[in-house]
Amino acid sequence: MKSLRQWLMAITLMSSASMVLSSCIRDEALNAEADITSIILDSTQIKPIGEPVITNDEVKVYVNGWDDLTKLSPSFTLTPGATIDPANGTVRDFTQPQTYTVTSEDGNWSKKYTVSFLSNDVPTDFSFENVRQYKYVDEWDPEADSLFYQIFYDTIDGTTTDWGSGNAGFMITDDDKNNPASYPTQQSDNGYKGKCVKLETKSTGALGKMFGAPIAAGNLFIGDFVLDISSPAKSTHFGRPFRKEPLVLTGWYKYKAGSVFTDKNMNELKDRHDSCDIYAVMYEATDDVPYLDGTNIKTSKNIVSIAEAKEWKETDNWTFFLIPFKAVNGKTFDAAKLASGKYRLAIVMSSSRHGADFEGAVGSTLYVDEVHVYSKGDF
Repeated sequence: MKSLRQWLMAITLMSSASMVLSSCIRDEALNAEADITSIILDSTQIKPIGEPVITNDEVKVYVNGWDDLTKLSPSFTLTPGATIDPANGTVRDFTQPQTYTVTSEDGNWSKKYTVSFLSNDVPTDFSFENVRQYKYVDEWDPEADSLFYQIFYDTIDGTTTDWGSGNAGFMITDDDKNNPASYPTQQSDNGYKGKCVKLETKSTGALGKMFGAPIAAGNLFIGDFVLDISSPAKSTHFGRPFRKEPLVLTGWYKYKAGSVFTDKNMNELKDRHDSCDIYAVMYEATDDVPYLDGTNIKTSKNIVSIAEAKEWKETDNWTFFLIPFKAVNGKTFDAAKLASGKYRLAIVMSSSRHGADFEGAVGSTLYVDEVHVYSKGDF
């Protein structure tokens, strides 16, 4: 797992020849990094569901509800020379998230990680009332202003679950990083009830074009964003464990498409019109497919059922949608796998249907509110 500072360094190397020498010196100084790259668990204590998720400041491990989290002693793999406090193997009570501090070998950099063991299912009611601001302190210049964007979250039975979005990736290309309103995914006060999510397709500027990603669709999804600069579409890790059989996806939306459709080759296509997308996927997580991403979220052989509308109309008024889940290729759910958390649910919303391919119209705007997943047993 590379830190955001490493990705920024890589981008700087590719975009500014004048920085090559100093960047190379930084590359060699591995002792300046302070990152967790993996987590190691005692298999006699606990067996996670799927692969742990490691982001720039979090480690999330999915477990079964019956697992004893009161006396776990995880160890962590760190970037070379880094140290961690509390030390590897320290016994802690993970019924609540725990904080670790990683310090680089040269002692100049440190970073706090929140480590959580999550056993609750994905919530099924979403009103988008809760956001917090992500603040990234630049390790190169700790005195500089932090970088901001909004993170949507839900809390169920005392456990907080974040939504994923592409805001973290857009931050690299954004000239107005400290303004939450400049990001593709943000909260709006004008919801169907209270507040809602606003998704808007934005231009990524010259830097985005350099990587073949001229636009960034506003998106929100159940899952995690883990930046993959070599293949940006793989940065979206969709889905979290869900132990029910989903039947219907409902909610309210408004949508207006942008005027000029642009493909990933920066061509303006007058014969194409943008469209939004809202859908849900239930799939089996396996060793070879631990999660779905932007390259296979609708095509993977692991998908069991999908709730998807063929088309979405433009509307200035709040409009209700109801989409049934349909089995893929006659597949059915295995009760034992459901009970043990082997299936994952992903809900995905985007202001541009082909946003994963970095195609869409700048200005396309989607509002979504009061989303609900009805499952077997709810009726």
